[in-house]
Amino acid sequence: MVVDDNAGFRESLLTLLDTEQLLVVGEARTGEEALELINRIDPDVVLMDVRMPTMDGIEATRRLKELRPDLGVVALTGHEDQAIVREMLVAGASGYVLKDSDGDDILHAVMQAALGGAVLSPTIAPTVIEELTEAFARERRRTQELEEAHTALVQRAARRHELVSRLGHELRTPVTVVLGMAQTLAGKDATPAQREELLSRLVQRATELARLVERFEIAVDADLTERVNVVEHAHAVADEHPRVRIVAPPDLPEPDLNPLVATRILEELLDNALKFSAEDAPVRIEVSASRWSLDVRVSDRGPGISSGDRERIFEPLEQVEPLNVRTHAGPGLGLSLARTAARAMDGDVILERSGPRGSTFLWTMSLGVQPGPRPAA
Repeated sequence: MVVDDNAGFRESLLTLLDTEQLLVVGEARTGEEALELINRIDPDVVLMDVRMPTMDGIEATRRLKELRPDLGVVALTGHEDQAIVREMLVAGASGYVLKDSDGDDILHAVMQAALGGAVLSPTIAPTVIEELTEAFARERRRTQELEEAHTALVQRAARRHELVSRLGHELRTPVTVVLGMAQTLAGKDATPAQREELLSRLVQRATELARLVERFEIAVDADLTERVNVVEHAHAVADEHPRVRIVAPPDLPEPDLNPLVATRILEELLDNALKFSAEDAPVRIEVSASRWSLDVRVSDRGPGISSGDRERIFEPLEQVEPLNVRTHAGPGLGLSLARTAARAMDGDVILERSGPRGSTFLWTMSLGVQPGPRPAA
């Protein structure tokens, strides 16, 4: 089928295509006529003029390919416009030739389209191929970025699941302790003095449990993030402790964090450093940035952590130090939940070093840029 709004040129095409190998089954003056004819005449190839009034060849090609995906379309125009060539190819054209091309070139393009091949005019092919190659490269990069974003989303969901699981574990033990105290208090064997002591301990543990639940509610929202100035949060947490010194260079990048969770992590790390150091020993908070992360180091002058306990301290606190006999009560989040919450925000909390002269905990926060593969040597 020949589609062209110029009657004289359309007649020339009909004469050119009148060969033993080709049969012209229909002609149309507009894109609309082509759409009306397509089902009635069922052509194998459409020779399509690009520039037509009302509906141009690009839109007509797009609609024809929706109706007949296997249809071969050869675009035909009098202009070497790479943008139009690209749009026609995206619309579904399988070939592109200029109106002033040799008759043999037009016949060859039609035959190639009938066989499922593609032909571009030699005068514009190199530029179009280069542009399409660049477009495909951009699409590959975009696909890779989407895949990486999907992977990151799956990883974050897994960390969130880990966080929720940890919250359930952390709650179970203090609830059991409170329930046991209440059951003992309800019994008939306790003396008035024992009842008074149990009641006092029950109130204390219930208060601690309420604070723990509050921290959990914040930690669960770890993925509700915004740009956070970590140095400002560190100062806010450390202001009431004169022996805490904060060291940070100016103009540090701001990672994506949940600000409340970030504050709780800083509180836990600082509380841990203060409680396990002598009362007059200094505590240092150092904030620095690498290419990939923002780092917070909290250093104390405590006695250090034995090698056997360096991973154990990140286990649920109730496994290390039962709630009803705990000596050092933190703000309720615990190193275990601090690490889990940090990981839920694409970071981590680790014990970087520990010895007789003190310990340093490191909180790393992703800056959202991951290192690519190293270039070949």
